[in-house]
Amino acid sequence: MFKSLQKVFEVVLEYFVILLMVVLTVIVVVAVIYRLVGSSLAWYDEVAAILLAWITYYGSALAALRRRHIGFDSVLLSIPMPTRMWAVALAEAITAGFFILLAWAGYVVMTILGGMSLVSLTWVPVSFTQSVIPIGAVLFLICQALSLPEYWRNTARGVSLEHAEIEEEVEAEMKKAGNT
Repeated sequence: MFKSLQKVFEVVLEYFVILLMVVLTVIVVVAVIYRLVGSSLAWYDEVAAILLAWITYYGSALAALRRRHIGFDSVLLSIPMPTRMWAVALAEAITAGFFILLAWAGYVVMTILGGMSLVSLTWVPVSFTQSVIPIGAVLFLICQALSLPEYWRNTARGVSLEHAEIEEEVEAEMKKAGNT
């Protein structure tokens, strides 16, 4: 069940991050063209900064799902068992605690900024733009939790993420060769 839910989250996040990157690219290109012809878009800087923040938060959730954040697998794997698993549990608890705090702080920020709107686009509420903080934090927590069982198994086996992926590729090739 975790695998299928993980795959759904991965596909949805991939497409959403790609969409945000395409929208940001189009906005930047249009803004450059406007500036070349001697005009400028009043809302460009504000919207581009918001989109970049959104790409960062949602992309970070995608990275968490794939366990591609900065890590120290070689250091972790050098720790003898069962201390290694305690270290993983502690790291996961600290990470979860941070993102729970971030979600709460983001929610508080949203409520404080509730009646405000963007300077250049007065019809866009600031709370909408800042919703990325609590939503991104909760998504990160979900993605971290979805990827934890496989990470836990690989760490217990003493296999880094890269080696686990190579093993999976080799197994898939062997199955493919055996079926042909």
